[in-house]
Amino acid sequence: MTLLDTLRGGLVVSCQPVDDGPMDRPEIVAAMAAAAVAGGADGLRIEGVDNLAATRPLVTVPIIAIVKRDLEDSPVRITPYAADVQALADAGADIIAYDATDRTRPETTAAILAAIHGAGKLAMADCSTLADGQRALTEGAAILGTTLSGYTEETADRSDGMDTGLIAAFRDLGGFVMAEGRVNTPDLAGAAMAAGADAVTAGTALTRLEHVTGWFKAAVGAR
Repeated sequence: MTLLDTLRGGLVVSCQPVDDGPMDRPEIVAAMAAAAVAGGADGLRIEGVDNLAATRPLVTVPIIAIVKRDLEDSPVRITPYAADVQALADAGADIIAYDATDRTRPETTAAILAAIHGAGKLAMADCSTLADGQRALTEGAAILGTTLSGYTEETADRSDGMDTGLIAAFRDLGGFVMAEGRVNTPDLAGAAMAAGADAVTAGTALTRLEHVTGWFKAAVGAR
């Protein structure tokens, strides 16, 4: 069975705590990941080499790994350098995700993909538009994610909810589709599958306790 077969029809849990928050420690990320697998997660998305190295020995499910960087001269944050790719591969990633948008960046998407393939890993393209997905498939990405819809200047008007339209558009392209981005309820996860996703990634609603607590606090305060 291939990695994509393992993930098809499944749930990926993104274990990314709030930056510099009390849960932002490798051992806690690894524990969250193990708990997610115990709950039925078919895969994980892990940010950072240290977090990945702490998680890999605890789980056998596929791990989609990334490195996030805040660059002064580029809005691209997700795995912007080929050097990041090799570090993630060495730490045990099965799949490496990268920013697949057409924005100013330090290295081309083709260069990042070449590094991923050179490391013997599958590539997941974190996209914001249909054009991103088309380009990523042409360049050799195995997975198209709706991850960045609503998070780029071009797609700022889509920031209120899950981008069902992009999920369906990617389905029509014929690649493996990962619904990701504001999938924060079980109903939305089901809706993503109904729209044509092969798998769904959920993160904030499961692993960012500060955010979820804020949702409940706001609801209580509104009464």
